[in-house]
Amino acid sequence: MDWAEVNIYTSSEGVETVTGTLTELGITGFVIKDAKDFEAFLADKTGNWDYIDDDLMGLKNCETTVTLYLQKDDEGAEMLNKVRKAVEKLKAADSTGKLGRLELDLGSIRDEDWANNWKQYFKPIEIGEKLLIKPSWEAVPEGETRKILEIDPASSFGTGQHNTTRLCLELIEKYISEGDRVLDLGCGSGILSVGAMLLGASEVTAVDITDDSMRITKENFEKNGFSEDVFKCYCGDISSSERLREKIGGGFDMVSANIVADVLIAMSPYFGSFLKPNGKLTVSGIIDARREEVIEAIKSQGFELIEERRLDDWNAAEFKLK
Repeated sequence: MDWAEVNIYTSSEGVETVTGTLTELGITGFVIKDAKDFEAFLADKTGNWDYIDDDLMGLKNCETTVTLYLQKDDEGAEMLNKVRKAVEKLKAADSTGKLGRLELDLGSIRDEDWANNWKQYFKPIEIGEKLLIKPSWEAVPEGETRKILEIDPASSFGTGQHNTTRLCLELIEKYISEGDRVLDLGCGSGILSVGAMLLGASEVTAVDITDDSMRITKENFEKNGFSEDVFKCYCGDISSSERLREKIGGGFDMVSANIVADVLIAMSPYFGSFLKPNGKLTVSGIIDARREEVIEAIKSQGFELIEERRLDDWNAAEFKLK
């Protein structure tokens, strides 16, 4: 399969707005090039280097760019159209031009080049106190005591690099109990599902609206050593399918949902039906502007807010079913 490379030209000040808009559309994997990154590198007085490689030198005078990748199929074309309209809307509202020229251009990348194109951007990262997330091509550091969650970038994003994923995993680590049954709504790559298993869950049910997510989630369970007897995967939308909700069932100790504000609000009437009394709900993917709206929608469904976390304008929250 071929991929479309979509470059969005913006400014240093516009990066947060553009990436926030993409995440609202469900895109959480992107590459950012910004000359300010080069300036920050030069300003790092602790650096100890004898040369600067060509990739880093290329940032010196680059135009700030946010790059994402979409499959060259009907689904990718539909998403590209949404991205184009969203950027046009940002441009129309940017009367001062502080967000840069906000224009798109397209390139192509072959499927066999996909992983190589992303490898340079994904390195092992520590999350919370117990997890180390790493791509398959990176070795485990010698003497590492953290639980290893191995995951590679793919067409369904979710590698732990984004703040929303980090926040969600930190809350899951804090509130999960050994033997918990966990429901992961909007599982994407399955990173939260696999993380929950590593952190003590006895079984996980993962749900997403795309077949691609289901395939990748299953692959990531298997890659991390979990057999099919401890996880289930369902494709569909719980907000519109009563049959799916019945199939998923209830009695879960924890529900996680790292999605976007509108979807969290749409799902909020159904969260409680999946949980045991006093069950825990972990939500993330909430930009600052939508935080209060999402919190109030969930509280109105019989949940008590027990903790909030924030990182670079992204919010996550932990609730308990009353």
